Amino acid sequence: MPIHTNHTEEANQEQRLKQHHRLFLLLAVAAGLIFFQGYMIAPLIPRLSNVFQVPEQEIGLIVPAYMLSYALAALFYGLLSDRFGRWPIIRTSLLVFILFTALTATAQTATQMVFWRLLTGLGASGLIPMTFALIGDLFPFRERGSMLGFVFAAMEGGMALGSAGGALLEPFVGWQTLFIGTAVAAAVILWRLHRYSALFDAPDVKSLPSIQEVFAGYRSVLSTFRGKRTYAYVLLNGIFHSGVYTWLGLYLVQRYDLGEVGIGLAIFGYGVPGLIFSPAIGRAADRWGRRWLIPPGLAVSAIAAAVLIFQVPLSITTASILVLSLGYDLTQPLFAGIVTDLGGKESLGQIMGLKVFTLFTGFGIGSLLFGEILLLGFGPTLAIFSVMQLLAALAAMPLFRSEYPQRKHYNDDDEGDEV
Repeated sequence: MPIHTNHTEEANQEQRLKQHHRLFLLLAVAAGLIFFQGYMIAPLIPRLSNVFQVPEQEIGLIVPAYMLSYALAALFYGLLSDRFGRWPIIRTSLLVFILFTALTATAQTATQMVFWRLLTGLGASGLIPMTFALIGDLFPFRERGSMLGFVFAAMEGGMALGSAGGALLEPFVGWQTLFIGTAVAAAVILWRLHRYSALFDAPDVKSLPSIQEVFAGYRSVLSTFRGKRTYAYVLLNGIFHSGVYTWLGLYLVQRYDLGEVGIGLAIFGYGVPGLIFSPAIGRAADRWGRRWLIPPGLAVSAIAAAVLIFQVPLSITTASILVLSLGYDLTQPLFAGIVTDLGGKESLGQIMGLKVFTLFTGFGIGSLLFGEILLLGFGPTLAIFSVMQLLAALAAMPLFRSEYPQRKHYNDDDEGDEV
């Protein structure tokens, strides 16, 4: 009888594991769609400037409008998920995302498009932090790197397809079709996700925390050196990458006189390294620790942006954009892994919400800041951003030296998670 019971338990565990993998496959595809529509916007800025007859800096506000609303909403989604469960938040987030992504196609002016992008950001920000929180719910810290790498690979695939595909397809199908197509694809994913809703925890509904309790939760995370350091780097890295990426389309128009198709081909490499290497980077982080990967990731990003300062052949610029993307892959997924270990599971949604808030606040600030400094020209602006990122890389060597997998700690849920 015990042998039969063990076999039954093993079969049930294997079946549940397969269901988890299918669930995360769907969540990863949904995350990829969110990044696809987020990253297809920036290369279209020169085109949309002509469509709506406004300066590039004005239509460029569609990027920070989306990023900053995404950041703000993530704080609330995280808090609500800790009280009501991950699935209700993911479902609501996707529904709002689908609605406003489709409505973006109806924009007749630049102001309308900024408005729809702002509302889209409010909807989009519930899925990805809840996916990360769910990884924290289901996997011990020593196994999260590979799963985070899988999800980030899908997000990077969305980056790559959005960066290149948006610019390449727009001349043939129109920018409106890109938004409608994304909304339809997201609706299909939501329909498929309903099949796995039973896999999500369904905690008893509790009263929402008071303002004092909310800020106490944030203070508990940010009062530690590890928390302050990690969130600071999430912000600074977001500022750098969004600032440079947002204006690459305009850079390629001014430097090489490229059209939409040329921009798409030049940016095609952005996101490809993550699509290919994110799972391996996650496994490397689990095995050797994050201290060996984060400083080089920051440094290669700085070098890639610095190359863009000079009058180099388009092929070298394209390669630099690919390396710039690799720098992102060596940093943000690893920061996310650290954040999942900063608090208990009961507050993981709040912690991940704060992480996404910090990252997308950085994205919004970066695109705005780069656009303002751009009055000096691309050369000086890229130089400023590159120097700041290089200084961050040098500082990261001592600051992240404790992120190695030898030291262990224990809690109620895991049998010796690695730091």
